[in-house]
Amino acid sequence: MSLAVRLRDLRTARGESLQDVADAIRVSKTHIWELEKGKSKNPSADLLKRLADHFSVTIAHLVGEDIESSENDQELMRMFRQAGELDPRDRDILDATLQSLLKSRRES
Repeated sequence: MSLAVRLRDLRTARGESLQDVADAIRVSKTHIWELEKGKSKNPSADLLKRLADHFSVTIAHLVGEDIESSENDQELMRMFRQAGELDPRDRDILDATLQSLLKSRRES
């Protein structure tokens, strides 16, 4: 399945308009339309990342390279990618929170 088809399917499944997606990822409605029609052949990595984050999928899923990934794996990959944007102090906080949650789960 092509990026164009996958993007249209994700958008319509969420009941979003072209304008909704365009506003969410800060591009023009025309650009989203061109992507869905396959007229924009080489979207930037940044644009793919914003689309993947918006739809809560991995970039690999969005471009059709991650056929066997489960929905949970896609969500974890999105979270991991976003965590990479945090500064070291925030990563430490995130790690401490995760460790606390895991400890609590083991104890219950």
